Amino acid sequence: MMVTLEHLFLWFLFYSFCGWVYESILVSVQQRRPVNRGFLNGPLCPIYGTGAVLGVVLLGRIHDPVILFVVSAVGACVLEYFTSWAMERLFHARWWDYSHFRFNLNGRICLLGAIVFGIGGVAIVDVVQPQVARVTAMIPLPVVHWLTFVCLFLTVLDTAVTVAGIVDFDRSLDQLSAVVAKYGDAMREKVGDVVGDALDGASDRVGESWQLGKDMSTEFMLKVKDAADSVFNRQQRRMIASFPRLRADRNNEALQQLRDTFEKLYRRRG
Repeated sequence: MMVTLEHLFLWFLFYSFCGWVYESILVSVQQRRPVNRGFLNGPLCPIYGTGAVLGVVLLGRIHDPVILFVVSAVGACVLEYFTSWAMERLFHARWWDYSHFRFNLNGRICLLGAIVFGIGGVAIVDVVQPQVARVTAMIPLPVVHWLTFVCLFLTVLDTAVTVAGIVDFDRSLDQLSAVVAKYGDAMREKVGDVVGDALDGASDRVGESWQLGKDMSTEFMLKVKDAADSVFNRQQRRMIASFPRLRADRNNEALQQLRDTFEKLYRRRG
């Protein structure tokens, strides 16, 4: 019984890693920048590992690929919807949002995702898992025991560090919102002075005023970035970078401002 549980845990880690690779590549291509995807700090997406292991255990005896596809798609959507809902209740933030996809349900799941998960379920149960089980069975039991112990310890530690770092995310957003508002008011006053100078002065000062306005825009973005670095801890900054569709329950405007700032600065560096 213990060996079976250890094998299930190792399979969970394997599929969580595969999910992390898939998500990181997909989001990196979409964002046109490297994205270290995943809720945990390590290279794991636990929702993929959980879904894959549940599929292997519950659907392993289904041999009809059509039925397997439908059950996998529906089961994965139920798991994803519940995970999205639970994480939003726990951390007061929406970590992914499919509202920009057609045929979505409350932005938590979408038809395209269901199709991908359905195909993935068939591939895992019929093609991948038999090979994974064969390789796992070849590992000596003492190695399995130690590997399970070490990986379990690291996963629990990673989870604890992640939760501890993200638990006050909404409070950090409040602080950022106040800082952005202060900088925004100061910059608006400067912009008003620049425009007044351009209108009252000679035409040769228009170009100078325009350049000054661009410099102030860059200054504002750098101040927002510096404020974010001081307000958010390392874990929270990584979350913002890892989840481009992240939405907060409150002060979502400040989060969007920060996201836009990072995107503009990244494009300028590029």
